[in-house]
Amino acid sequence: MSIAEKFVSMEYGPAPEDSKEVLTWLDRHGRRFAHFINGAWSAPAAGEYFETVDPSDGERLAAVAQGSDADIDAAVKAARAAASPWQALTPHSRARYLYALARLVQKHSRRLAVLETMDNGKPIRESRDIDIPLVARHFYHHAGWAQLLEQEFPGYVPYGVAGQIIPWNFPLLMLAWKIAPALATGNTVVLKPAEFTPLTAIAFAELCQEAQLPPGVVNIVTGDGRTGEALVKHPDVDKIAFTGSTEVGRAIRAATATSHKKLSLELGGKSPFIVFEDADLDSTVEGLVDGIWFNQGQVCCAGSRLLMQESIAEALIAKVQERMGSLRIGPPLDKAIDIGAIVARVQLERIQKLVDQGVADGATCWQPQITLPAHGFYYPPTLLSNVHPTSIVAQQEIFGPVLAAMTFRTPSEAVELANNTAYGLAACVWSESINVALHVAAQLKAGVVWVNCTNMFDAACGFGGYRESGYGREGGREGLIEYLEPAWFKKAPALKEFSVASSQFSDNPQTVGGSTDESESVSDSSPAIDRTVKLYIGGKQARPDSGYSMEVRAADGRLLGEAPLGNRKDIRNAVEAARKASGWAKATAHTRAQVLYYCAENLAQRRGEIAGRLAEVVGEKQAAEEVELGIQRIFSYAAWADKFDGAVHNPPFRNIAIAMNEALGTVGVICPRETPLLGFISVVMPALAMGNTVVAVPSEAYPLIAGDLYSVFDTSDLPGGAVNIVTGYVSQLLKTLAEHDDIDAIWSFADGASAAAAKAMSVGNLKQVFTNEGRAIDWFDSKLAEGRWFLEHAVQVKNIWVPYGE
Repeated sequence: MSIAEKFVSMEYGPAPEDSKEVLTWLDRHGRRFAHFINGAWSAPAAGEYFETVDPSDGERLAAVAQGSDADIDAAVKAARAAASPWQALTPHSRARYLYALARLVQKHSRRLAVLETMDNGKPIRESRDIDIPLVARHFYHHAGWAQLLEQEFPGYVPYGVAGQIIPWNFPLLMLAWKIAPALATGNTVVLKPAEFTPLTAIAFAELCQEAQLPPGVVNIVTGDGRTGEALVKHPDVDKIAFTGSTEVGRAIRAATATSHKKLSLELGGKSPFIVFEDADLDSTVEGLVDGIWFNQGQVCCAGSRLLMQESIAEALIAKVQERMGSLRIGPPLDKAIDIGAIVARVQLERIQKLVDQGVADGATCWQPQITLPAHGFYYPPTLLSNVHPTSIVAQQEIFGPVLAAMTFRTPSEAVELANNTAYGLAACVWSESINVALHVAAQLKAGVVWVNCTNMFDAACGFGGYRESGYGREGGREGLIEYLEPAWFKKAPALKEFSVASSQFSDNPQTVGGSTDESESVSDSSPAIDRTVKLYIGGKQARPDSGYSMEVRAADGRLLGEAPLGNRKDIRNAVEAARKASGWAKATAHTRAQVLYYCAENLAQRRGEIAGRLAEVVGEKQAAEEVELGIQRIFSYAAWADKFDGAVHNPPFRNIAIAMNEALGTVGVICPRETPLLGFISVVMPALAMGNTVVAVPSEAYPLIAGDLYSVFDTSDLPGGAVNIVTGYVSQLLKTLAEHDDIDAIWSFADGASAAAAKAMSVGNLKQVFTNEGRAIDWFDSKLAEGRWFLEHAVQVKNIWVPYGE
């Protein structure tokens, strides 16, 4: 036999990792673990335990405490008591604790890696070489942020007590993603690990003790979904951070809607893996192995949809099948294994069920001839070809080693197929043309795009999704801001009730949908009606579908005019117009800035007449201030339009990560009622400056301001549909906006009930929500009412990873 033949015929023998240290650790604890509360071990209040098993053989590892409402309450109280002392530490002191945790993770890295593999089923090579080094990296990175916090985030303060719920696919890494930024920013933590994989979180609690972390700063309560529900609903938790399924994310969003809890969600995905005909196919196949068979495909950002350009589809499928045949499946502690065990039997059964449904939908199933271990939970690498874009396996997250393949012809078709999903977590683009790759990457609805690489992660680079993959980021500066809020907002008083003159329906044909020109009274005894405005939709004035209008009265009760009473159909038309105005987002930042400058210029030219009309509702002094500050505020956002840039991260690989601030899309805005002009400008302009299109509901106190605004927009080169104005009652229009699936975000700056309604009613597509939480905002104070805080809510960050070098 020749050397070449021997090389091909060589097989990997078993290379098992020694589990002795982990077994000794388990036995030292009697294979029974309590909660970690207030720096000490605490038996479950109800005395209930559950078992965690090794997925590789189904054998019991340990009994773990089942958390109850009482356990969560004790942990939250401990975190609350520890919050003030923890925040009172100097930034350097907090940095030292995080640094100590990083060092301890490295010190115990091998034991943590083996424990992770035994509890989760992932190959030891992944735990040892990827997960645990990244855990240490996150604590090192955030030790640096703790040191620099006051310099880099002046005027920001922590939320307080952070409740964190993590999944079972990357147990210790997800813990680091959550705990490191929370501690760096001065929050205290109550963390619930996944029921299937609690052991490395318990081991981490021991590291907290070894680092002499102050009691109560980190609390870990184990348990199932009941424990997580208790944490989410606890009234003294200020922030909830959740990573898991979209279904559970919706439930959490609904459960927290009536509270003021800050919420960040990292949810499911159905990530496209796009391969163009000029791609290096051999490199592509290796990337695909990492993209879908990494951690048995149990990855939220797994490249589970293979989109191939038609010309290379046949060749690529052949290479993929050949590579699948060489993948090694077996006990995950074997260092020569590529694919380990599925985390639990219930997950294994779900994978098989979805594959069966995909085949029933017409897909062709191909699996290599690989012998699976007789014991444990294993599933072979699977390729489903001829998949229709609407098939269940192309739309639903399988969370297993299953790849669904389909073809495309042109880059535009690739983008359309890639975005044909409710999710938007990650994507891969493979092409030797950097022009093609970046052009496509910019069009993908995904929070992370990897170019000619896959599953690249670093603490300096944000990770998170668009659409039903959730919102908020973890890692980098954008991940840190998830645990901070402006100090003034934290202390802001509740919004006072605002009295508006009573209004009623009117179907007077002389006023409903009438002219925007001022009109004379019809007789000496008739009230003077200054004007009747229309809706503003798609750059045009439009009569309301309802055929009704609402009376608008001065502060002394005089009738000033009537405004259209918008309804569901008007909102629908406005949203359609806003979606068609997507060219606004594609315009250069300089162009958007110029248009906003024109808006300010045209408002300045009409300051006298607008202030005069507004004065009849808010008084002369406030009216004059609103106009003057409105002009300044538009100027401010015109200035920001081409200056609120992204960043270029330099992770410790041969990559750069381009963090781009992208528009959310179409934003539904409920404007403040107490400042009809300035409030409208303050909340619409930051969204507009960042390239969003807007459907705005102006102040109920003076909706006639719409007439002045759309005449300003009409003379300022603002594209039709970029801003749409629908007047009416907030309680009615907010519901339609919040429930509309083509609205990407809701901004509500009304009362507390409106804030809660915005969150509760928008659960359907998990649109982002930005509200005043029923708190008063001084719209006349530029330090509070304009700037970065609003701009940060007007964008979502996309990180595009680009490799370099040979």
